[in-house]
Amino acid sequence: MTRWPLSYLPAGLVALLAVIPVIVLFGMAYEAASFFDTHNLKIIGNTLLLMWFTVLGAVLIGVPLALVTAYVQLPWHRLWLIVLAAPLAIPSYIGAFTLYAAFGPGGEIENLLGLPTPRIDGLFGASLVMALYTYPFVMLTTRASLCSLDASLVNAARTLGMPLPMCLLRVVLPRVVTGIAAGGLLAALYALSDFGTPSIMRLDTFTRAIYVEYNAFGLSQAAMLSLQLMAVAGLVLFIESRLTSTQERPGRRLVLWPGRAQVALMGLLVLPVILLAILLPLAVFTLWLVRDGAGGFELAYAWNSTYASLLAALVAVLVAVPVAHAAISGRLGRLMERVTYLGFGVPGIVMGTALVYIGLQLPFLYQTLALLVIAYVMRFLPLAVGSIRSSAEGLDGSLVRAARVLGASPAEAFRRVTLPLTLRGMVAGAALVFLEAMRELPATLMLGPTGFETLATYLWRVYEAGYFGRAAIPGLLLVLMSGLGLALMLSGERRAEFDVSEDYQR
Repeated sequence: MTRWPLSYLPAGLVALLAVIPVIVLFGMAYEAASFFDTHNLKIIGNTLLLMWFTVLGAVLIGVPLALVTAYVQLPWHRLWLIVLAAPLAIPSYIGAFTLYAAFGPGGEIENLLGLPTPRIDGLFGASLVMALYTYPFVMLTTRASLCSLDASLVNAARTLGMPLPMCLLRVVLPRVVTGIAAGGLLAALYALSDFGTPSIMRLDTFTRAIYVEYNAFGLSQAAMLSLQLMAVAGLVLFIESRLTSTQERPGRRLVLWPGRAQVALMGLLVLPVILLAILLPLAVFTLWLVRDGAGGFELAYAWNSTYASLLAALVAVLVAVPVAHAAISGRLGRLMERVTYLGFGVPGIVMGTALVYIGLQLPFLYQTLALLVIAYVMRFLPLAVGSIRSSAEGLDGSLVRAARVLGASPAEAFRRVTLPLTLRGMVAGAALVFLEAMRELPATLMLGPTGFETLATYLWRVYEAGYFGRAAIPGLLLVLMSGLGLALMLSGERRAEFDVSEDYQR
């Protein structure tokens, strides 16, 4: 008789809870007045166009930057990578907010410098913002693929007379299609799930339409739109899964040594991206802070964000531990883990719609902090699971077996051996959940208790009220907290690169 691991039961319960919001959406959509109407065509068209232009822009910006940061030996190359990845530290709705406020008649640029600028809004504005804040996905995934390629094919092509640009285009890029597709997938899913940017840019997409229906008490229609949005996301995932590339063994990396003029040219080409994505938001928030001061900001908003995010991080880690260990125990455990990833693929506004309905059916949960924390945990649980699983997979199984030989029960061996050794992964997973919960906007708007303002929701309220100057402090705090998450990610990449280079030297 096969004995199942103890982690299977709690992992199964977590997987079941992850499916409930989708089941609820189907039940709600059954009562919708219409499945599809002419307005849906506009929403679908705008959403698909935004997704397409986002991916196109992210690839056009991210792939060249991946080639530069992977192969070109630049002065202060580590600083280049940090600066170019920095847009990941800024939520896209902050970028949309500051670009909308800076450009156009009466914008901050015209008021400060007297220079007339065109208004940035609509499909163009939303696509520009999304491309600026999603290109790091493409850059980092493509760069990871580039760093593992063997340069021998490029050197052979150069020996046969092929120019370097053609070598990169015809020899290198076809070998990293999977990396480009992975980054493009992240950019596409981000564009589909983002609520703040289309709303600020006044572009009717699924997320904005769902929020309008929610505010109009049309939960059934909001659920129908949510299911349609999930169907589009599922189609994107299916298309990406059909893209394959050949696997090859890693080798010595290609190294390019540019001249001073080439370094200056690359700097000039990158400058507009850095100006629009990083320096402009920081400059606008700093200007507002100097001009308007703290405004109506209260420290309670920062405390609310910290408290709710900390609770979500702690609960997520407690829930993720059995799921992660079930995933490395067998095929059924891996299936349970995959089911829990459903919440991460569901946009925050869709998750909020389902949980609002659940809260209405369970009055003791409606408009409580507990329901908001549940939303955070269900959305960002995969971050904690992935981090803990990575730590657990690296453990030496002989330690647990030795504990069992010495008389420890499975539970005691887990508590005294496995759990302490996965503590680093638990802390990293908690940090990632904490930082993502701090940034989450739509789920917080829909599920936060009455009067419970966070940094993200306060920023949204002052935008709606037109008091832009009051957004300075929450905007800068959100950028600072998100920057900590970026530092965690890049420090992990740096350790990985060190390990690879160390192995190569051996």
